[in-house]
Amino acid sequence: MKILDTLTLVLVIIGGINWGLVGAAGFDLVAFLFGGQDAALARVVYVLVGLSALYQILPLLRTANRP
Repeated sequence: MKILDTLTLVLVIIGGINWGLVGAAGFDLVAFLFGGQDAALARVVYVLVGLSALYQILPLLRTANRP
């Protein structure tokens, strides 16, 4: 489980950096690296980042429910 936690955290960080670049400079790094926003590989990365963000909610909830 530790590997999955680390992998999803890295993907969430990548997504955050990408959104920071989109907001600050109008530059989508994922699209640039993988052939545009509509490219299959870019879409896979976007989906993995989104799923990783959802997965990262679980440790947050576990921490919040501790006495």
